[in-house]
Amino acid sequence: MLLKLQHLIDEIGDTNSKLILLVGPGRSGKTRLLRQLGGKLKIEPLNIGMELGRRLASTPNKKRAFLSSELLREIADKEHTADPLLLDNLELLFEPSLQINPLELIKRLAHSKRVVAVWPGELRGAHLVYADMSHPEHRDYSLEGVVVLEI
Repeated sequence: MLLKLQHLIDEIGDTNSKLILLVGPGRSGKTRLLRQLGGKLKIEPLNIGMELGRRLASTPNKKRAFLSSELLREIADKEHTADPLLLDNLELLFEPSLQINPLELIKRLAHSKRVVAVWPGELRGAHLVYADMSHPEHRDYSLEGVVVLEI
């Protein structure tokens, strides 16, 4: 699976959106695969929940929605541009109070650099889904502009 992921990373270098999502059920090995890739490339995956959460904790509630996109960009820009950006623990991005579109935000990061991210939801047909329909954080996205590696 690691070889397949490395091949995809090489292939997406010339595309407009350089986003690969690792998608699979819970405990299927998505995070383990991301860490294996990080070890091979000598890159530490970013724990978005921890990094962004720490920065948002000192931000007043009223400004969090506005600043969350900017803070994520700052976190991503600290990483070397030539290396893929490895993202894990994206759940915080789905917090309704942030009023952001998590997939669009990650896609924007992937315009300037290759991004490999663990999708915290599942693949249902041709859609990426996060949470059940009755849940306040529910999201449903098409696969447009995304390369999916199903685990």
